[in-house]
Amino acid sequence: MAKKKKKLSPQKREAWMRIPIAIVSGFILDVWGFFICIFAIAQLIIILIEGKSNKELLRMCNVYLIQLYTFVKYVTFLSDKRPFPFADLEKEIEKDE
Repeated sequence: MAKKKKKLSPQKREAWMRIPIAIVSGFILDVWGFFICIFAIAQLIIILIEGKSNKELLRMCNVYLIQLYTFVKYVTFLSDKRPFPFADLEKEIEKDE
């Protein structure tokens, strides 16, 4: 007799998919976070020298924080919305929460 393969429920399949997604997204966010720290130091120097912040650096840091927020919500099962790079890069937090 042939053995029947057990099918995973959609919820279990999604739970298993979170592992590689979390690893890949987590690695990308970790590397990105290193650069964000450099940008924060650069922002401090710019403010001390010029007396005003650099808007582009602020935008890049904001996008990183939004992606980090999306990642944490996904990994902790608060959301089914996949983080970057498995979804589009979000530039603002959705208001439907």
